[in-house]
Amino acid sequence: MWKPARALRIRGDDRAWLEALVRGGKTPQRVALRARIILGAAAGRANHALARELGISRPTLLRWRRRYAEAGVAGLLKDAPRPGRRKRIRADKVEAIVNTTLHTTPPDATHWSVRTLAKRQRVSPATVHRIWQAHNLQPHRTKNFKLSRDPEFVSKLRDVVGLYLNPPTKALVLSVDEKSQIQAPDRTQPLLPLRPGIPARQTYDYTRHGTTTLFAALNVLEGHVIETCQPHHTHVEFIAFLDKIDRVTPRQQHVHLILDNYGTRKHPTVKAWLADRLRFHFHFTPTGASWLNLVERFFADITRKRIRRGTFRSVPALIAAIRAYVREHNKQPRPFIWTATAASILRKIKHCKQALETGH
Repeated sequence: MWKPARALRIRGDDRAWLEALVRGGKTPQRVALRARIILGAAAGRANHALARELGISRPTLLRWRRRYAEAGVAGLLKDAPRPGRRKRIRADKVEAIVNTTLHTTPPDATHWSVRTLAKRQRVSPATVHRIWQAHNLQPHRTKNFKLSRDPEFVSKLRDVVGLYLNPPTKALVLSVDEKSQIQAPDRTQPLLPLRPGIPARQTYDYTRHGTTTLFAALNVLEGHVIETCQPHHTHVEFIAFLDKIDRVTPRQQHVHLILDNYGTRKHPTVKAWLADRLRFHFHFTPTGASWLNLVERFFADITRKRIRRGTFRSVPALIAAIRAYVREHNKQPRPFIWTATAASILRKIKHCKQALETGH
């Protein structure tokens, strides 16, 4: 015989709340059942009889009696957090998967995939994926880098970054470069338009109609772009672009040009042009550090938005598209904000060199 349990004591106004949960048409069935348990226990019903009447086990009934005693009605409204499945992967197995990912490669590939490493370690692909996520490992990805060997790297870096972060008062700072060999491709068949669930499609083969070179000068403070397109990118075309900058900028302002180390910049004719115009000042990025030139960011945008997927039946059509893009850009120019200091860049380069030396 079961020993009769003492009647459960209901707190304050909980009875009205419990009865509302039982009667409520939108109350989840599991919550209504728990409310019936508490009301029956408060009425002094024996646990075994009440459990049989409600179609549940006696341990279940006792659990919800205990939950109400600990947390009140709020404890009946949601399930308690569960511990979940116990871990099956030992620490030494996790370490082996991480070390294999970091320090080895499969015999027939350049990097491990989830499935190849799972097969090697005799675990499931999901296990490898979880471990990679936990340790932020992405063997399928690579990033490119290049360390400049310019002996004047530090001084040039500080000069260029200084122009970005602390530009001279009442002077223009222009980031200048050219994007050469821009092709004017014409697809061999018409573009198939975008449809729901299907991206726009174009043929992989195309007819080349020639190339052009885009010279651009990005106003670092305002985002405005000065452009011209030329068939070549020798010192002759570069001087022609400098002449255009000279014409369209205020005569009383000094102009600081940020340039890479391409040979046309240091041609004797260019040096003579610079010597005759004292308001112009050249600032060179370190060799092999074109990422310091902000106009490269503009080139990335125009390539992605207008050139890469474009179809052009002639070079003039390509040039017209480039000029139209620049014209729209200049209607509401937005500058690219440089935030990295020279010191922070030098720290990253130092860490990169250390990694190359140690192999980690």
